Amino acid sequence: MQIPFLELKRVNHSYHDEFQRVFSEVLEAGWYLQGEQNKLFAQELSAIIEASVIGTGNGLDALRLIFRAYKELGQLADGDEVIVPANTYIASILAVSDNNLKPVLIEPEPDTFNIDSSLIEAHISSKTRAILVVHLYGLIAGMDEINAIAKRNNLLVIEDNAQAIGASYGGRMSGNLGHAAAFSFYPGKNIGALGDGGAVSSNDNQLIQVVGSLANYGSSEKYINEFKGFNSRLDEVQAAFLRIKLKDLSAITDARRAIACEYLNRINNKYLTLPKKPINDKHHAWHLFVIRTHYRDELMAYLANQGIGTMIHYPVPPHLQKAYSELKNMNLPITGELHKTVLSIPLHQCLSAIEVDYIIDALNRFCPNAAE
Repeated sequence: MQIPFLELKRVNHSYHDEFQRVFSEVLEAGWYLQGEQNKLFAQELSAIIEASVIGTGNGLDALRLIFRAYKELGQLADGDEVIVPANTYIASILAVSDNNLKPVLIEPEPDTFNIDSSLIEAHISSKTRAILVVHLYGLIAGMDEINAIAKRNNLLVIEDNAQAIGASYGGRMSGNLGHAAAFSFYPGKNIGALGDGGAVSSNDNQLIQVVGSLANYGSSEKYINEFKGFNSRLDEVQAAFLRIKLKDLSAITDARRAIACEYLNRINNKYLTLPKKPINDKHHAWHLFVIRTHYRDELMAYLANQGIGTMIHYPVPPHLQKAYSELKNMNLPITGELHKTVLSIPLHQCLSAIEVDYIIDALNRFCPNAAE
């Protein structure tokens, strides 16, 4: 049996006819940017998360625009510090440094992969202005504690919600758990475009207006530029495709949760550490199912031999990337250990029960040659 890590063609196949239909509608409408599809997509996502939404070109731009908008509004300034999880994809940190802000990296909880909120206050200085929360792999971070810390210290809370669309916490959807949030609709995400795309959400309408202007060359009125902006707009075709998928968000999330539950309940191998089961199932959108093992290379080779695809999210932490050589001397042992031991196994809504059984059986049979 061959089970690739992710088959986007298979994921998108069921939408083929609807995609064809809306593509023709956009083509015939003759309006390809900032048109009706964008407007409707923003309204429909807004109705789900109960916050205002504006589309962007991609997820990184969504984060960059949030920080830039807060600077234009006078709530952030060059050199301000932003608390950031050390265990994240580099995009989270790029958005901070791109805005001449200083990322302050915090270790994760090893069993959840998310920022350890108990470490945050010790890293707050007179220059700290914001906390960037990443709901890594689809699991909501400890927002009660984080929001309480932010309130005590008068800090902004910004969600990197690239991986957690569909999750909720305390009766509120991810993307509406702080002051603003960034979404990614990269093709491999739970709700993925057939290209790139992103969005910003917030209940601060002034922030949304500034984000919209910045993303459109700094203009909210044609040829009138309020800001030194740039170009980051969700195009009409992608908005139309995303609208089709968005109506299935609950079903997609439930399917992923069901598969994750099978993995959590049935994978039993002393050489593997499974992700922590969330206290509340709604807290996790299961963008990725990430196991840990000290025998990662051997496990990858074994699974490949069984026809099972895997990926590493992520092999090199941001502070050890050449791009951030100024951070290379940071002492982040938990982050370092996670990046050496994590491995993602297949998890998407189109996996069949037979395939799930096959993956579980293969993992339960794994025995590394180096083991005693």
